[in-house]
Amino acid sequence: MKRKPNLMVILIDDLRFDEFGAGGHPYMKTPHIDRIAHEGALFERAFHTTPICSPNRASIVTGQYASRHGIIDNVARDAASHRLPNFHLALQKLGYTTAHIGKWHMGNSGKPRPGYDFWVAYDGHGRLNNPRLNENGTYVEHTGYVTDIMNSMAAEFVSRKHDKPWSLFFAHKAVHPDAEQAADGTVKFDGYVPAERHRDLYRGCVFPKKPNMLSPAEIIKQKPAWAEAFELRMRPESRALLDALHAGEQEEFRLRACMMAAVDEGVGMLLAALEKSGQLDDTCIVFLGDNGYFFGEHGLGPDRRFAYEEGIRSPFIVRYPRAIKAGSRYHELVICQDIAPTFIELAGGKPASHIQGRSLLPLVKRGGKRVPWRKSFLVEYWAENAYPWLVGMTYKAVRTDRHKYIRWVNRGRNGELDELYDLERDPYEITNVVRRPSYRGVRVRLQRELRRLVADALGL
Repeated sequence: MKRKPNLMVILIDDLRFDEFGAGGHPYMKTPHIDRIAHEGALFERAFHTTPICSPNRASIVTGQYASRHGIIDNVARDAASHRLPNFHLALQKLGYTTAHIGKWHMGNSGKPRPGYDFWVAYDGHGRLNNPRLNENGTYVEHTGYVTDIMNSMAAEFVSRKHDKPWSLFFAHKAVHPDAEQAADGTVKFDGYVPAERHRDLYRGCVFPKKPNMLSPAEIIKQKPAWAEAFELRMRPESRALLDALHAGEQEEFRLRACMMAAVDEGVGMLLAALEKSGQLDDTCIVFLGDNGYFFGEHGLGPDRRFAYEEGIRSPFIVRYPRAIKAGSRYHELVICQDIAPTFIELAGGKPASHIQGRSLLPLVKRGGKRVPWRKSFLVEYWAENAYPWLVGMTYKAVRTDRHKYIRWVNRGRNGELDELYDLERDPYEITNVVRRPSYRGVRVRLQRELRRLVADALGL
């Protein structure tokens, strides 16, 4: 009988959709990550449905929307994260050895969670240098740069002789800044810290200005829901938190690119280890981020929480030559919840009814034929007390092939501050057309679709 494929997720913290070489970054070099795209598929429109760390990580491992799995923010939710219907539990029943290596961040505890035979993690955000790791239930102090340590552990795991197929969830701390998170969700930031050998990479390089990098005054004309938030951002308590993270815009972007150099080296180590052991073509590799990031678009940054494209789009590349032709590109709407059912199906199982994502296998195996696929998806966010300028910024949004409608739940009356964008004509989401008579039909249709998606996400 043919052996089941190995399965691997490589998850990068805070990585934008365009923040790697094959994704279009203007100066970052990521040859090993690009190899996954060149020898597999690049999903050009892949998305997060709650674009912050903990909720989206829970959505990846459960295949569910945040309103279903219940982890709706980054506040410590240790108990809830022990009860998640994690797809690794299904893989164990299907005969897989399962492993988690790296950042967990669904609850601050780094202790092992159900569904894993092998476990390495750390409390909260962990440390970029000299990390304290929980290894199968025991805390161990390490010396060195966390990305390098994690790379070596992951390469060692895949190099082992395994009697069963394996699934590895490999979650980097990069490119998140060094940070300590308290139980109430507040975070103390210490900035972006690349490995010492990469500190001077890309010196003098400039990330180009985008058309939607506008001033708050210009933005509020089209996005009036942001007026209070922008005002609150200027208060001392808000500025102290924002200034602690900022290294200056271009320096911040450069340091993130420098941090990715160690990530890319690790991808190279993994590919080499898989090749040496003869497992490479029998391993499905998925590379993605856990949320987007704003570089100043729409006056936002440092942040990732909002439904504009820079916040919700994800890098998403897959290498599995048994099913995916090298150099493939897919334009369909893919969400992070699609990983769980895809892996379960590859493992020979049937995704359970609680999973809300869709297996990607019909899409990649279609042989040039069109297959039924989603026409829309839900984006949802709940305002967090940890960030005083975001009070009241809860929203629900729907994204379709062409349009995006954002419903600000606690802003305005009867949707007067809501937003609608025609992404075909306005890909940078500069012009809000929600009140234009010519878009009335689109607005009504998307409002109806949003109600349906919200009900479906809740299982109503």
